[in-house]
Amino acid sequence: MKLKAIGVIVAAATAAVALTSCSGGGGSSSSTVQYWLWDANQLPAYQQCATDFQKANPGTTIKITQLGWDDYWTKLNNAMAAGNAPDVFTDHLAKYPDFIKTKQLLSLDDLKVDYSAYNEGLADLWVGPDGKRYGTPKDWDTVAIYYNKKMATDAGLTEDQMNHLTWNPDDGGTYGQAIAKLTVDKNGKHGDEPGFDKNNVAVYGFGLNQSGGGTGQVQWSFLTATTGWTHTDKNPWGTHYNYDDPRFQKTIAWWAGLVDKGYMAKLETTVGSNAADTFGAGKSAINVNGDWMLGQFSSYKGIDLGIAPTPVGPNGKSMSMFNGLADSIWAGTKNPEGSKKWVTYLASAACQDVVGTKGVVFPATKSGTDKAMAAFKAKGLDVSAFTSHVTDKTTFLFPITDNAAKIDGIMTPAMDAVVSGQAKASSLTAANDQVNALFKK
Repeated sequence: MKLKAIGVIVAAATAAVALTSCSGGGGSSSSTVQYWLWDANQLPAYQQCATDFQKANPGTTIKITQLGWDDYWTKLNNAMAAGNAPDVFTDHLAKYPDFIKTKQLLSLDDLKVDYSAYNEGLADLWVGPDGKRYGTPKDWDTVAIYYNKKMATDAGLTEDQMNHLTWNPDDGGTYGQAIAKLTVDKNGKHGDEPGFDKNNVAVYGFGLNQSGGGTGQVQWSFLTATTGWTHTDKNPWGTHYNYDDPRFQKTIAWWAGLVDKGYMAKLETTVGSNAADTFGAGKSAINVNGDWMLGQFSSYKGIDLGIAPTPVGPNGKSMSMFNGLADSIWAGTKNPEGSKKWVTYLASAACQDVVGTKGVVFPATKSGTDKAMAAFKAKGLDVSAFTSHVTDKTTFLFPITDNAAKIDGIMTPAMDAVVSGQAKASSLTAANDQVNALFKK
């Protein structure tokens, strides 16, 4: 999903699940539809959708291939270049503008889909600047704070306090205080206690999940949004980025400063590691992440999991980026009719309700979301920290613009430099100039 984001959101091992004996990428026979996705956690639900679809459409076979996030995009782009991409694939808001530009997507304007069945705003995200539709929404996501309840109790923090954290870029508010309290050095000293050794930390208050590049979905965007800052001049399809804004740079300076205080691990020590697994191993107390990670965070043995809203910032609100995946059809498909039937089914209540009952993600349809909420409740998970953003309308969109890959190529090393202490937040002004130059070519 994500980003459904952009850092590694799903670190699934490469795998392929064949619902038929056929193999290969695109170029499938007229009776086969190749479908790619990256989230291993969602694979069982879509296997069920494929099985149900095949029963209703005898003679058409769905072959599903699941790949990890990084491999997924590399192999998809290579397959498109080679002319053998999958007929249908899970698409991301950060990627599809470039796919439109390179004419890799089939218009879906002729599909018979009831877009009123979707949660508000999701369907509009997949209409390109030319007014044509290039994706049918499959799910949505927001972010929240995953935290270790025992660690919070040991630090003197109550559940009510964790559910009502505040933040500001000057002193970090109670959110910054909580991160300090939850940090523990190897001598048992907490981050807010005299004698705390920031160079020998046993448990970090905040679990670093990369620098966030230019989007910061699960790293810092929920903070910057509370200052009134926005990624672009308009969204979707903005043409000017705002990384030079003092509000943005002040927020990043505070966040990156957690490393120097010893409250967040150094960036170089996190390379090759997984922030969620670090949390599961008891090495970090707080990890901000998306609802698509509910299954993983709730699976760690010995962890009493708490889920709290993102902190309330200067605007008086708890904010979250709102992202949504979709299913798109490759323009080079040799089976456009079969692909359209499959995408129409993926967009229907018949499939989205199945996905919802698995309790892994929130499907795009309202009925699917209701079933997901019931499934999470049955698992003993209170997901209101995620859903409240939608009901309270405290979301902002993932930035949808052209040049996403090039922007990431500029902003990721620029943000890495700031978080690793090699550059100040003010250096992001130069990076911003490079980004905006892309739109003047």
